Amino acid sequence: MPKIVIKNLSQKEVPFQNNGQSVLSILQANHQDWMHACGGKGKCTTCSMIVESGLEHLTPHTENEQRFIKLGRLPEGTRLACQTICSGDIEVRVPRVYKLPHLSYSD
Repeated sequence: MPKIVIKNLSQKEVPFQNNGQSVLSILQANHQDWMHACGGKGKCTTCSMIVESGLEHLTPHTENEQRFIKLGRLPEGTRLACQTICSGDIEVRVPRVYKLPHLSYSD
């Protein structure tokens, strides 16, 4: 079973079925808090994730992501969890600016 590893949440592993869900949906289904101010509609960048490995298991950038890239708000190697569908193992980090205050991060 593929998994999402959140590196700066003490290597938290989130297993998932490969059924076409967004990374954000997978995290929510596994009771993992993740910032998403626009409700997962791709209208902001608060659900950003820094992808450390597994880019090959992610869908291409969506139109929303491409817009944020052009605006300089989505750096290289960063994806929107609400827009990205994952088909295999990935390792990600929560960007410093979008860390939730009630979670204990390991970096």
